[in-house]
Amino acid sequence: MRYEAPDTLDAAVGLLSSVDGTARVLAGGTDLLVQLRAGMVEPDLVVDIKRVPGMDAIIQENGGFRVGAAVPGAVLGQHAALKAAWPGVVEATELIGSTQIQGRATMTGNLCNASPAADSVPAMIAAGALARIHGPDGQRDVAVEDICTGPGKTSLGKGVLIGSVFLPARPTRSSDAYLRFIPRTEMDIAVVGAGVSLTLADDGTVSSARVALGAVAPTALLVDACADAIVGSSLDDTALDNLATAASAACNPIDDKRGTVAYRTKVAGVLARRAAVIARARAGESS
Repeated sequence: MRYEAPDTLDAAVGLLSSVDGTARVLAGGTDLLVQLRAGMVEPDLVVDIKRVPGMDAIIQENGGFRVGAAVPGAVLGQHAALKAAWPGVVEATELIGSTQIQGRATMTGNLCNASPAADSVPAMIAAGALARIHGPDGQRDVAVEDICTGPGKTSLGKGVLIGSVFLPARPTRSSDAYLRFIPRTEMDIAVVGAGVSLTLADDGTVSSARVALGAVAPTALLVDACADAIVGSSLDDTALDNLATAASAACNPIDDKRGTVAYRTKVAGVLARRAAVIARARAGESS
């Protein structure tokens, strides 16, 4: 196995494109190093991107925030402006692992690992986040929901990496929330996760919304039917019931030791409802 630590994105792309065999990108390493030690992966090349300028930066851009691929959760949680704008995304990322893991784990790594139960991914999808892709053909922005294609699989081809994630500007009276259910009290993976982002009109009704679910399908889901259930409503009990029903209907989970299909389906509706209530309260406070 060869290790390289380029100092530009072009050099990183060149290395990834030219390798004869398999390659992995190292940002935080909290997934990759475990997989290497367990013998789950044996790449021919590991490309460490932490020396590339901007990979560890959070930059305000067009009213939103560009988060470098190597920004760890601990740093994300200390950024007051980003946390105020996107509290759900931050709280989801802060659920990844222990305090020690938080010092290294990144949103981008969580996305590229492509676990259906990844915590930051539903929150990013609900936020309408864009992943900036760098590859042999240049750079492009791709919606986060289009990155993962299945457990452990992504739409990223050879020579391609994600350099940053962009969280867009927020309208006034907007906020988000993320909730998950786990079997233990901490440091476990989600049985179900739910992210909700919404904006309130002047009359207090929901003018726009995005709802995403995790751990209930092969990839995290953006559920348009959930948004349709609450847009135009004041999030009364009827709207929240419709939201929960739509969330459960979107589920396509598996049975395993962590939860049954029926259990995950039910919990998805419960968490989506609760997350929407939290997001609404936060949006009202931000007005």
